[in-house]
Amino acid sequence: MTEHPQHPVESSAIPKPALDVEAGGDHAQDGPSSQPRTAAPIIAVESEATAVRGAAGGRQNGNGTKGKGVAPWLAERRRARRTAVQVLYEVDCTNHSPGITMRYRQEEERFAPETLAFLSWLIRGVLIYQVDLDLLISRYAPEWPVDKLAIVDRNLLRLSIFELTSPDADAPPKVVINEAVELAKTFGSDSSPRFVNGVLGTAVREIYLPSGRPVGHG
Repeated sequence: MTEHPQHPVESSAIPKPALDVEAGGDHAQDGPSSQPRTAAPIIAVESEATAVRGAAGGRQNGNGTKGKGVAPWLAERRRARRTAVQVLYEVDCTNHSPGITMRYRQEEERFAPETLAFLSWLIRGVLIYQVDLDLLISRYAPEWPVDKLAIVDRNLLRLSIFELTSPDADAPPKVVINEAVELAKTFGSDSSPRFVNGVLGTAVREIYLPSGRPVGHG
């Protein structure tokens, strides 16, 4: 996989690519909706929010403390992001169905339901909002046309910017960026980690207020 290189949308109006792994996803869409949307600092997407937000072990409890099992929970999130990059790369390269691609990955990885829900949310969000995400990449890296970027790099940026901008996300920006840089080291070229870190650093400065609160959140 190595190559060289404003308003939230109402979730009820969002078309959902078929990413039902258990059902097989044979008729999954091969890409995002054909209707372009205006890029926005915050992108909302219908998600498996109950499963993602309610997953025990590692989520913050009501008192602000972490539940038990933080390390395994973080490791599962890391596996999900890694698999998301692999799925998005394959869909980008081959135009394969994301549902079928996810099904094969699930057969290999055997994710728990909460992890699979998080993975599905990431992939669905990137595919639905790919036009918006590419516009944001163009804003944060204007010297690099998105279609000229290495496939790994652009899908890492799409994935990370989606997670940074989604109101449903629960990972701190630093975690999202660090994870992206590590994935760039694994899958990208020698220059990928620095490039991805630089673009996401620019993005997070624009997306987040000085207080650390994301723009557009109440």
